[in-house]
Amino acid sequence: MFLHPAKSLSRRHVLQAALAAASSGVLPQAGAQGLTGPAYEVSKWTGPMSAFALLDTTGKTWRLADLRGRAVLLNFWASWCEPCRAEMPTLQQVADLYGPDKLLVLAINFKEQPARAIRFAQSTGVTLPVLLDINGQQARQWGVKVFPTTLTLDSHGQPRQRVQGEVDWTSPAAEKLIAGLLKP
Repeated sequence: MFLHPAKSLSRRHVLQAALAAASSGVLPQAGAQGLTGPAYEVSKWTGPMSAFALLDTTGKTWRLADLRGRAVLLNFWASWCEPCRAEMPTLQQVADLYGPDKLLVLAINFKEQPARAIRFAQSTGVTLPVLLDINGQQARQWGVKVFPTTLTLDSHGQPRQRVQGEVDWTSPAAEKLIAGLLKP
């Protein structure tokens, strides 16, 4: 799990925490977790949910109210965050697999200049909508303090899970999370 630089832990401490959590059964065992990468934690999320109007890198405005009717992954990330960069290809893959009408994946960039977010997306082939949280206000309002963090909404617009840390979104464990969002 990667914390904001001001609150970062040493890799050794992160790995020790991941091993302890995995041995206690707290963490999902699927995917490339544990010693090969940062751990992730899934918890129930009931909010806070604040309305937003964020621009993406193409100039389109995205609003929370416009997302109803489809399951949504709101992924808070930054290009300086190695676990964020590592999980981005699997977010793109799952978005491509389900399509935006069924599962919308929004990559919300944390406090970076638009040019940097655009360069990252172009250099990695990411075609997900990249929304810009230039001053970090949305991350604060939604209680995001760990990067990456993915907040999930079901197709009725109800909050479901908070996923903190790097996830292989193509793994069986992530597939179960997504399936729960798609239920009518």
